Amino acid sequence: MRNFIVTIDGKQYSVGVEEVGESGAEVKTIASIPVQQAPKATPVSAPVNGEKVLSPFPGLIKNLLVADGASVKKDQPIMVLEAMKMDNEITAPCDGKVTFSVAKGANVETNAQLAVIG
Repeated sequence: MRNFIVTIDGKQYSVGVEEVGESGAEVKTIASIPVQQAPKATPVSAPVNGEKVLSPFPGLIKNLLVADGASVKKDQPIMVLEAMKMDNEITAPCDGKVTFSVAKGANVETNAQLAVIG
């Protein structure tokens, strides 16, 4: 048995590790916990000309209500942004074709570009 001192989040723990097998090379895994992270907003190339749609607050893109490249009218809902367990419709600020800058499931911050209407 070999003893080690491990520091986790500033707290020290004394850990005993037992060698297994003759060479000590055999390792047994007690538990394996996969870590999943929420997708982040990834910028997509959007047309330079057009009106940007910005996030009014931080939240999660819950749903895209129209297809990328679809023609939309002013004030038409284009996506649902969830914040504080509430669904908020984000609407088109003008008429035009929508090009999304985020994907469904992305977490966005305040003033993040969500789409361009051009």
